[in-house]
Amino acid sequence: MTQPNQNPEQKARDQIDAMLQQAGWHVQSKNNIDFSVGVGVAIREYQTSVGPADYVLFVNQKPLGLIEAKKEDEGHRLTVVEEQSKEYATADLKFFKNTEGLKYIYESTGVVTRFTDYTDPKPRGRNVFSFHKPETLLEWSKREKSLRGRFADYPVLDETNLRPAQIIAINNLEKSFKGNRPKALIQMATGAGKTFTAATFIYRLLKFAKAKRILFLVDTKNLGEQAEQEFRAFQPQDDNRKFTELYNVQRLTSSYIADESQVCISTIQRMYSILQGEEMEEDEDVINPNENSSWIEKQLAKKDAIPVAYNPKVPIEQFDFIIIDECHRSIYNLWKQVLDYYDAFLVGLTATPDKRTFGFFNENVVSQYTYEESVIDGVNVPYDVYLIETDISNKGALIEKGWFVDRRDKLSRAKRWQQEDEDTAYLRNDLDKKVVNISQIRTIITAYRDALRKDIFPNRFDENGEYEVPKTLVFAKTDSHADDIINIIREVFEEGNDFCKKVTYKIEEDPKSVLNRFRNDYYPRIAVTVDMIATGTDVKPLEVLLFMRDVRSINYFEQMKGRGTRTISADKLKLVTKTADAKTHFVIVDAVGATKSKKTDSRPLERQPTIPLKDLLQAVTMGVQEEDVYLSLANRLIRLEKQLTDAEKERIQELAKGKSLKQMTRELIEAFDADVIADKANAIIAQIPVDERTPAKEAEARAEAQEALLKTASLTFNGKLNDHIDNVRKQHDQIIDHINLDEVTKAEWDTESVDKAKALINDFSEYLKANKDEIQALSIFYDQPYNRRNITFKMIKEVMDKLKLEKPLLAPAHVWSAYAGIEEVKSDCPKDELTALVSLIRKVCGIDEELKPFDKTIDENFKRWIFAQNAGQHNRFSTEQMEWLRMIKDHIVSSYHIELDDLDYNPFDSKGGRGKMYQLFGNEMDSIINELNEALAA
Repeated sequence: MTQPNQNPEQKARDQIDAMLQQAGWHVQSKNNIDFSVGVGVAIREYQTSVGPADYVLFVNQKPLGLIEAKKEDEGHRLTVVEEQSKEYATADLKFFKNTEGLKYIYESTGVVTRFTDYTDPKPRGRNVFSFHKPETLLEWSKREKSLRGRFADYPVLDETNLRPAQIIAINNLEKSFKGNRPKALIQMATGAGKTFTAATFIYRLLKFAKAKRILFLVDTKNLGEQAEQEFRAFQPQDDNRKFTELYNVQRLTSSYIADESQVCISTIQRMYSILQGEEMEEDEDVINPNENSSWIEKQLAKKDAIPVAYNPKVPIEQFDFIIIDECHRSIYNLWKQVLDYYDAFLVGLTATPDKRTFGFFNENVVSQYTYEESVIDGVNVPYDVYLIETDISNKGALIEKGWFVDRRDKLSRAKRWQQEDEDTAYLRNDLDKKVVNISQIRTIITAYRDALRKDIFPNRFDENGEYEVPKTLVFAKTDSHADDIINIIREVFEEGNDFCKKVTYKIEEDPKSVLNRFRNDYYPRIAVTVDMIATGTDVKPLEVLLFMRDVRSINYFEQMKGRGTRTISADKLKLVTKTADAKTHFVIVDAVGATKSKKTDSRPLERQPTIPLKDLLQAVTMGVQEEDVYLSLANRLIRLEKQLTDAEKERIQELAKGKSLKQMTRELIEAFDADVIADKANAIIAQIPVDERTPAKEAEARAEAQEALLKTASLTFNGKLNDHIDNVRKQHDQIIDHINLDEVTKAEWDTESVDKAKALINDFSEYLKANKDEIQALSIFYDQPYNRRNITFKMIKEVMDKLKLEKPLLAPAHVWSAYAGIEEVKSDCPKDELTALVSLIRKVCGIDEELKPFDKTIDENFKRWIFAQNAGQHNRFSTEQMEWLRMIKDHIVSSYHIELDDLDYNPFDSKGGRGKMYQLFGNEMDSIINELNEALAA
């Protein structure tokens, strides 16, 4: 403990002593050395040939390291001190020759600590939270090479089963490790295999870099479970065993971390609780630990313990690497302390980084693989946008004075019948908040139902003529809005409860169970969510995203779109959607202008979306100083202010000691605004004489400035004001407008989708032209019309194989859909992709004016040929001959060509083969086969 009247050097050394003791070192003076007390002994003022070293670190009586101590206000000069430390490290020690020099060197003020491992290939100092344990230094000293030294021994990456983007990410990341870059960011599109990529480089870290333990950090329990399954399924290329058979993987469900664990999977909030020495129930392991009534108590309990302190049970070297999944959500604010605590390499994984993400990872982006690139590579599927606009969605409506309407309590949904005493006009932004217009919701859902059959997926009728609705995810504004949507969907589609389900944290059914059924079972066909499936959840069979809420954050919008991008095999898709042939694309149905509205990369204010307003008010009142709480409360007050009458605003201002809701909101936001804090701190620093300004005093000024802002914001709130705000919110019922009926004003493909379709068709056409001299079938289609009769199944298959390999985005089904989006296509895309490909080639080459399935073209050509054969003579062919001619026609449909040898195989052999045909047609047999090849392929 620091004693009174100490000078700065003595205070720093007291702090260093305490840090050493927490890390398991026994601190002793040079005159009272006793190595029997334990493994690690730190001796103060130990004599060297260049003078006394502040601390020399002995492990099992062997000197391994030293500490150069400095007073607190010299924290900014520690890099300058490194040369002084090195001089002591290479000097002779009393009683020891120290021929190799001490390897583990620290510079510390007791507040800031830097560490250099001189066994590294290029020793470079780095900041550490505290000192390493003596057992750790002992273990390191026994190794031939340090962790950073072992990177040089990495073998070349085996690229088998890895996509090009994954290969680039892993190679560049390992190059970053070799360069001793402490942080690295992998930006990889949703669905591009981030976790598989991580499992690959983690396996290599464990096997070749001999990493002791790696932390895979997520922010939801759901993502942790998904990651665990990925590791269980992962099998490296150089071993026939699964990852979990080679290395111990532990998903943390308590504070216990097994010594033998080599990969730990945890939520960042659980790691925070472990560092704080607190237990956390497994069912609390979600990003919003706000599903229970005890949330406010937990916030109040931890408000004084928010800063992370050293935990002797959790050494800073516990993990060598920390992989942060969906890092754009979990590297800021309270959670950042978890990452700062460990002496570990940090690797971020995300599809949607923003400026803060790039900044946190020191702009060391080792790989950028965008959604657009993933679509080109066939890793993800593209999307089209279908717009639905209605009159009321665009303009709102007017509820006139004297009309009788329902008013519904937002929470209980209890209704009362009321006559309006004044006109009430509402705009599009009031919908589903201030006013619910049931006709508007029904009009959108009805338009969606009709568009599915007419435009979006018109070929989804089963053998009984029943339409099969593709798996659809609807984004709603609130839980109440979701309930309205669900009821109307079931009614409009004339289906039961299983057809459409809500998937949010606030449902009585197990949300995980409902989500699994949506993902794997036939029902539900449609799921409605607010936030739960908006990010980080895979539902590969999804083919439609219906936006009935807008979002302003570009990152959040991209994450929402990412739910539809996943590829899935045709066989697996058919398990849940029987009429689907393949997932070639997905469709965004935009009913609110979400694809058109202006987006920003700014942070959303709402951080605790399911915390009741009264709990947020109480938390701020009771002194909880957490950014998520302050910004969430600010967001709620901004929304509430827009709903209140002038009289209600004035009453709140009276109870808030003259502050308006807008002022209260501004103060809440400014309490965590870096620029405002800096301005206030600069004003405080300006009062300090220039020669007395130190980094420590500047840090104190910043802390004082923020504390003042927090106090200003929080002291406004009190029990009476909080109750009034909460009650005012509850008093604002929703008006249920049953009178103003809505109508569709637009239901069509977005013009951008039309442009994309034209570009896709152009790409397909250019690809065919570019390859016509190389691929025989294309050469015949373009330049040798007479030889079209000689095109075979094998030739068409060659075109398809090359197309899939080089241009997976130009899949026949997708190109067919593009044509259907810009011109009238009377027929659905053929289920056989080779048939569809031939049809498309004929269209592009100008053989057919309209796009139609090749089998229909053959049918029409066959009819014309028969008609020509019968000209001038009645029924030239007998019934049995016609049966054979139809068999030949069907064979050409599937194989594009027929030869004499084909008559020896099914179905001809069962009818007597080529002998029977000769018996029926005689010497005309060869000429008829040649004529059919030519006429049907014309």
